[in-house]
Amino acid sequence: MGEFLFADCHTDRITQDRTIARISQDNARSIVFHVFFDTAPGNELIYPGKRTGTALEGGIFAVDLNQPVQFKRAPCRHVTIFLPGTLLCNVFPDPSVLHGRTLSPHVPVVRYLAGRVLSFAAHVRHMAPWDAHRILCEIVLLIADAFGEQAGLKGGKPALARAMAFDQARRYVHRNLHDGDLSPDGVVESLGLSRRAVYRLFEHEGGLGAYIRHVRLRAAADELVAWPGVPVQDIAYAHGFRSASDFTRAFRRAYGLAPQDIRQYRDDMGASPKRS
Repeated sequence: MGEFLFADCHTDRITQDRTIARISQDNARSIVFHVFFDTAPGNELIYPGKRTGTALEGGIFAVDLNQPVQFKRAPCRHVTIFLPGTLLCNVFPDPSVLHGRTLSPHVPVVRYLAGRVLSFAAHVRHMAPWDAHRILCEIVLLIADAFGEQAGLKGGKPALARAMAFDQARRYVHRNLHDGDLSPDGVVESLGLSRRAVYRLFEHEGGLGAYIRHVRLRAAADELVAWPGVPVQDIAYAHGFRSASDFTRAFRRAYGLAPQDIRQYRDDMGASPKRS
């Protein structure tokens, strides 16, 4: 439906593994909302570099297809909505921070949203295309607002201040990504806010330092694939790492493979250059 893909699914027990190597091979970059209609024990999200996963009891959760994750799913019925991240920029200036966020099925607004999605799934086959698109867009923006409320980015002046501070911090990180001296202290000083206030903005990402490292590694991973002839150490230095060994250790912890392995994966798969 326009920019959306809507899937009403009944699945058995499965494991979906989206690795950094797979990401380097395809062009799937959507944000995905998974909506469960009943509590579904046995679901789990597992992130590279983390020893334990996040148990999911149902509700709604978000995944950024531009980031690695493994999803273990129990037998259930659920709806999956694929959408462009740009649609959410009014709530999340950087939609990638939605990755791994969950909304509990016990929250009233989530029960309401699940009901809206269930009703839509039941009637969409009989709707005019423009009507289906309009309603689905409303549902998606309501889900985004619910995530925004959870993150403290919606609702009154304090939320507006948090949203502005988050956007400033995010822009500062991306603007200075190649500076080896980029640090959480530098971001805090640039914004003129308290350290505690800034760190709370990035709590979901594991802290501001973890966010900076994540953005650096994702940018480096893209360049490793885009420029196979450039030495790994040059890409490491260009993205603010002090040495090739530091970069390799961080890359392996984050993605479970060495930087050169992502290039080998592309060669083994016979991948052609990405199309725009």
